[in-house]
Amino acid sequence: MKKVSLITGAVLALTLLASPAQAATDLPNSHRFFEEMTYLQNKGVISGFEDGTLRPDKTVSRAEAAIMIGKLKGLDGTQKDSQFKDVPKSLKASGYIAAAAKAGYVWGYENGTFKPDAPITRGDMAIILSRVYPLEMKAVEDLKDVSQNMRAYEAIGGVIRGNIAAGYPDKTFKPTQATTRAQFSAFVARGLEPKFQNDTHMAHSYLMDKTKTYTFQYWDGIKFDASYVKPKGKYENIHNFLWVNQSENVPPSYFSEYETSEELQIGYPGVEYHTQLVYPIQKGTRFNEDGTFSLPAKITNVGMTIETKYKTFKNAVEVTILPIPQSSVEGSKYYLVEGYGIVKEVAMNGELIYELIAVK
Repeated sequence: MKKVSLITGAVLALTLLASPAQAATDLPNSHRFFEEMTYLQNKGVISGFEDGTLRPDKTVSRAEAAIMIGKLKGLDGTQKDSQFKDVPKSLKASGYIAAAAKAGYVWGYENGTFKPDAPITRGDMAIILSRVYPLEMKAVEDLKDVSQNMRAYEAIGGVIRGNIAAGYPDKTFKPTQATTRAQFSAFVARGLEPKFQNDTHMAHSYLMDKTKTYTFQYWDGIKFDASYVKPKGKYENIHNFLWVNQSENVPPSYFSEYETSEELQIGYPGVEYHTQLVYPIQKGTRFNEDGTFSLPAKITNVGMTIETKYKTFKNAVEVTILPIPQSSVEGSKYYLVEGYGIVKEVAMNGELIYELIAVK
């Protein structure tokens, strides 16, 4: 890859510090990340170049990343001396680099350099955004090019669980691959706006739509809403977004969803997680629902028609929690639908436990 000179980097940083451009001449509506880049332009996080371009497919440099993060976090971008010998005060990005480094969002190298013109890799991106956003650090076990001895291992787990980034269909993350300006913008935007997080869902996902509120009702008439929010209280410094169940006269209950090519999980922060479904979906497949009791479960039907008060679904998957002899576990059946997760659960005798009644 052709290297960019320090002088070129300074000019590049100067254009980035300019006020946000109007419509970039090289960002068509058809670009995959048009909405994300436009969203960040409107927020003043990213700006275009003097020639009216945004250059979405150009590799993003470490200096550019520091500027974007600095603007996002409201840091002082005034040019100043920094602790890095290759970031002099004369470099237009020097203020943001110094401030972002002081805040712990970016870092230098052992030789005292920052390498402002070096590209940001996907692994570095994960580390930066795991520091910018509160993301629960969890291992990602099904990515074949991400190992526990990698510096970015936990951060990659965090951005994936936080719906900021996703792996590739071949079960890789490509942590050493350079990131483009559009890609980095998409990652930043996903940390701010739930609607962009839906783009990280895999095809035929059973995750819920993060822009909607799901209302459920128990057998006794009690209703509760599930919506995707920034958590408050003890979880706000750990999780950027969580689902929350809310009902009258009941404290809110937070939970998270996580889906890989192997399974769908629901997690309760600081407590446990449960496997709700395993992939590929095949009738007769057994698995453990995990959690405290590691309940035995089985996929007992696929392509079912299930009626709820909200609507009739014609492509539901039935999972049966198997009863455990000589225990209090009597078992139940729940039904999952793509884009909705669980829409209904009934006892083994068919009596309703809860069901979906509305989506807004």
